[in-house]
Amino acid sequence: MTDGSTLSPRERAILVCAQARALGDSYCAMAWGTRLAELIDAKSGADVLRGLDAPDLSPREAALRRWADQVVRAPADVQAADVEALRFVGLNDREIFEATVFVAFRIAFSAVNDAVGAQPDRQLVAATPDEVRTAITYGRSQA
Repeated sequence: MTDGSTLSPRERAILVCAQARALGDSYCAMAWGTRLAELIDAKSGADVLRGLDAPDLSPREAALRRWADQVVRAPADVQAADVEALRFVGLNDREIFEATVFVAFRIAFSAVNDAVGAQPDRQLVAATPDEVRTAITYGRSQA
């Protein structure tokens, strides 16, 4: 789904972490928080999982984090000014569309995880940096 996307792996990880936090999906938060920690650092990954704009995020990345949160929590409340804020930090219309669709697909994936009762397994928990793991205070319990 991300073939040909101009969104970077780091940007996609930020989108998923923000989406997982907004939905309370501990499984995806842990898996993608670990990935984000590898791409940025554990503290910044933990900040994103707490819904914060980590100091290491670029303005574009911070805007994507807020966008994912908004798409999850209140997509019908999006205003032209919200989209313009994304353009202001350098996202073009294609990238805005890609980010939105990516978050929507991740929402569907999280719904499947929740419906089948998926929870972080011991291997995932063990591989997750402590800072990331402790930031995830939502969703199903950690094994």
